[in-house]
Amino acid sequence: MTVAARRGRSPEGRAEVRRDLVAAAVELFLVRGYEDTTVDDIAAAAGVGRRTFFRYFRSKEDAISPDHEAALARIAEVFETAHPTEPTATLVLRAGETVFDIYADDPRLSVERYRLTHEVPVLRDRESASVDHYRRLFTRYLRRRFASDPDGDLRAAVIGAAVVAAHNLALRAWLGAGAPEDGMEACRGRFRRVAGMLPGEPAGGDGLHAVTQRLEQAVVRLERNTPPAP
Repeated sequence: MTVAARRGRSPEGRAEVRRDLVAAAVELFLVRGYEDTTVDDIAAAAGVGRRTFFRYFRSKEDAISPDHEAALARIAEVFETAHPTEPTATLVLRAGETVFDIYADDPRLSVERYRLTHEVPVLRDRESASVDHYRRLFTRYLRRRFASDPDGDLRAAVIGAAVVAAHNLALRAWLGAGAPEDGMEACRGRFRRVAGMLPGEPAGGDGLHAVTQRLEQAVVRLERNTPPAP
């Protein structure tokens, strides 16, 4: 039995194999280039076989992506366990901030991934598509929360889109600066500012026109407060 097979028998071992595969993929993509790196190259560099690679990832593109499934699961858990009376702004901030932890666990790797998603078109497109998964998840849970509000669908869409946009802007600014250890709190602070830009709780007098106005104002403020992408 190989060392890799033994490692893959426990949750900790599987996590280690996954980390090794991701690290190998990042290193090879940076040194050799995305197009010139194969799944076999990644597996060999991580000390496992091709079959083991495909137990963890469907393709070499998957190996370079952050663990979005884990991030989405964290967000869903926050919504599922939230008290019904918790203010919406507090709830969406708590849910969004769980994703920062995934990137902060290994800042160097996060920066290298960020660099690759800027340099390789297929990775950039893949990462852009993943943003929509977060938006749809927030919107789905918020729609349930606002089910009794006549403008509930719109309110959910507005808040979901704004929260995900603010999260991405804050995260990319941190990554673009090299993910400094002392910069994560500022990253979180930038993200939290979106709370003041969101529509209020469903209540009398806050109809469709007011929600639309607030969305427009939020977009303007976000654009003004965001540095250009590197």
